[in-house]
Amino acid sequence: MKIAIIGITGVVGNVMLKLLEKRKFPLTNLIPVASEKSVGSKIIFNGKEHEIISLSDAVNLKPDIALFSAGGSTSQEWAPKFAKIGTRVIDNSSAWRMDSTKKLIVSEVNSDILTKDDFIIANPNCSTMQMLVVLSPLHNKFKIKRLVISTYQSVSGTGKNAIDQLFCERIGKDADKVYPYPIDQNLLPHCDVFEEDGYTKEENKLINETRKILNDNSIQITSTAVRVPIEVCHGESINVEFENEFELDQIFDILKNSPGLIVEDNPKKNKYPMPINCADKDEVYVGRIRRDFSIKNGINMWIVADNLRKGAATNTIQIAEKMIELGLIEC
Repeated sequence: MKIAIIGITGVVGNVMLKLLEKRKFPLTNLIPVASEKSVGSKIIFNGKEHEIISLSDAVNLKPDIALFSAGGSTSQEWAPKFAKIGTRVIDNSSAWRMDSTKKLIVSEVNSDILTKDDFIIANPNCSTMQMLVVLSPLHNKFKIKRLVISTYQSVSGTGKNAIDQLFCERIGKDADKVYPYPIDQNLLPHCDVFEEDGYTKEENKLINETRKILNDNSIQITSTAVRVPIEVCHGESINVEFENEFELDQIFDILKNSPGLIVEDNPKKNKYPMPINCADKDEVYVGRIRRDFSIKNGINMWIVADNLRKGAATNTIQIAEKMIELGLIEC
């Protein structure tokens, strides 16, 4: 099995490389791909040196799977070229997420809808992803009526240059500014670009992608996304109003028995999810689960996950694993 990683020198591409090795993914040939300036550079995988090649050379090698993490414009141009030769493309950018002809997949939520006809599969926004690992099993039981989402997103969600800005500011060193203001010792209520409705692109992703993945346009959703000065992991404060009545014991039972999810909730012992404990983990963590007494059938919860792992690289690889399991890719 030949697997190409497109954007292997980026933050997410690097994590994909490590996870393929860690998860013992059944590949026989790794095809590392990056921009022209990185072509000819070497990377190490499974103890062996591999040379980075160009996108056009990668297409000629006809990989079975191409894992894309190189930005929307690259995906729009090159994903169809790979798909045309029979490569299964799993894309991390926003290029295909809201395309009605492409499936938007969270492995624990809706990977069973994948078919032999799917050659470009979209990976959701990292914040949407971790939230729906928690909310989907609850929606199936109680039906979500309304969501109020507040995210606290690490700088790695913006990329390597944002990480550099944070750490340079932290030691008083000059750095190129990715954000319009300092991020160290600061909070920016500004993730991605502002759109005409006053929401940022990130906030609208949370709204639109949630409805698509849950296949329910009736859910009322509002969101605020905030950038925080930590390197990795996104936190989310989620307020949910359900159509149906519930008992808190039911909520806990469902979440404790849902895949890809760890409930960490013991206020008496100060146990709740925190980025410092969730980094480098593939699971989504949820805690601070409590009733919202201001509305009927409402709860509050706090969700944390590593945005580079489950929010991007892990889910991408899990989709590939699912396609093998379903017999859509021969192994």
